[in-house]
Amino acid sequence: MNVQEFIDDLRSRFPHEPEYIQAVEEVVSTIGDVYDRYPAFKNVNLLERLCIPDRIISFRVSWVDDKGRVRNNMGYRVQHNNAIGPYKGGIRFHSSVNLSILKFLAFEQTFKNSLTTLSMGGAKGGSDFSPRGKSDMEIMRFCQAFITELWRQLGPDMDVPAGDIGVGAREVGYMFGWYKKMTREYNGTFTGKGLDFGGSLIRPEATGYGNVYFLLNMLATRGIDLAGKKVAISGSGNVALYTAEKLLSLGAKVVSFSDSDGSIVVPEGITKEQFDEIFDLKTMYRGRISEFAEKHPDICTYYPRERPWRHVQADIAMPSATQNELDGEDARALLANGCIAVSEGANMPSTPEAIREFQNARILYAPGKAANAGGVSVSGLEMAQNSQKLSWTAEEVDARLKGIMADIHEQCVKYGTAPDGYIDYVRGANTAGFLKVARAMYAQGVL
Repeated sequence: MNVQEFIDDLRSRFPHEPEYIQAVEEVVSTIGDVYDRYPAFKNVNLLERLCIPDRIISFRVSWVDDKGRVRNNMGYRVQHNNAIGPYKGGIRFHSSVNLSILKFLAFEQTFKNSLTTLSMGGAKGGSDFSPRGKSDMEIMRFCQAFITELWRQLGPDMDVPAGDIGVGAREVGYMFGWYKKMTREYNGTFTGKGLDFGGSLIRPEATGYGNVYFLLNMLATRGIDLAGKKVAISGSGNVALYTAEKLLSLGAKVVSFSDSDGSIVVPEGITKEQFDEIFDLKTMYRGRISEFAEKHPDICTYYPRERPWRHVQADIAMPSATQNELDGEDARALLANGCIAVSEGANMPSTPEAIREFQNARILYAPGKAANAGGVSVSGLEMAQNSQKLSWTAEEVDARLKGIMADIHEQCVKYGTAPDGYIDYVRGANTAGFLKVARAMYAQGVL
């Protein structure tokens, strides 16, 4: 069965899961020739086994709101692959959550975790519950009901969840506390915990910082200095915030942000003082993007219900909001406006058409599974600290994070460099991630 036949077969079996099929196709289309070099893998149908999750756990979550009404949501955990370590991946609470999105995220997580060189398998979970507009007590009751259904599937050597969209330190704390009550054990089963009970320094910053560190390695391959470059960012969550903070500290100009209501474009770049008006990283206050636009109409333009990509002139784009937010037309607009590099902070934010545009233009393009691996890398470091009952300094964690991102970049260069010298980071990341997991699966037999 060739690659296209494999994808067609998968699409016929899972016809209502477009995000999952897109993620599988993106990987499989780049590793077909590598897979063909290992006939032993084919003999045990390893590719299909790697693409289909080990198991999917789905359940109803019933909880009581502040008015005493019983509410019901769906909960899921997709345990994709544990060939190289316990299942590891975030939990997402958002109204858009469905099985297709979680399967795609768990599949991507498997390869991302493989690239970190740490012993972590891939998983993802979540619910169509949205914390937005809910009270703290409602969120606590939901988290406890969610873990009541899931706790038997979790453990430090089985499955270690973390946060994701809609799940921050508050939600992780509620889930960890209830897990601890149910199991009567105090262990490192969750990452992204508070610093007072086993969390790691640099964890909230890690995905954003790691993306910038990967970008620096990528720019260095062409002798490009980041200082003074205009960088367009989408999103306004932790990834976008800490990406911007790190960029500003390195002398780059951040020219855009977005949230669920719209985008702002600041052509000359936002100052540190203006950044602090929107986001107070000490208190984690986050104003709406539109509020900043209303206060500063002289320096920025607000675009309701739009991403910034078609309105911004930037040297670098760092999409950090959600999947498939940047399409082919967006990519062409960015290229026409001088974009020389794209480094993804979100999971699969660029559509296949957009990726083709970037690669055909031979610009630097880093997929999320490589560029945004900093978050799960520090989650892995949090697991290591928990197992040793130690806490490392921020400087120690940051140094390890820089080293991991440099190692990921090196793997991408090793497996992705074309004969003409162009580095195909998609092929490099997919090949490096695939080979490690595939070799482990083959060595462990048919499970």
